[in-house]
Amino acid sequence: MGLRDKKRNQRRVLSRRSAGPKTGEGKDFLPLEGKEKRIKEKQPEEPENTATVLYIGHIPHGFYEDQMQGFFQQFGAVKRVRISRNRKTGKSKHYGYIEFENPEVAKIVADEMNNYLFDDT
Repeated sequence: MGLRDKKRNQRRVLSRRSAGPKTGEGKDFLPLEGKEKRIKEKQPEEPENTATVLYIGHIPHGFYEDQMQGFFQQFGAVKRVRISRNRKTGKSKHYGYIEFENPEVAKIVADEMNNYLFDDT
């Protein structure tokens, strides 16, 4: 199939999609009542941010769970700290997760610590 055939087929498909019932046709169907009202009432609301777990990446060597918990306690109560480790060697994979008690504290930490470098080496 050449380029011309592809374009011709594409035109056919598009013409079929846009071809709706012509005036006089489709009178068997009545429009839905109150459809416009429902659409206007259904405004998407912003969901509340209740996330309490944050991803921490590029953790330097020597910055382990105890140091991380001590560092992040300055923002608020820390519930859990987990650094991902290699199963065989137990060495850090240099990323982890930290869970806070309060979602407001987690949001503050996410905003303040975004792109923060723990170690400049």
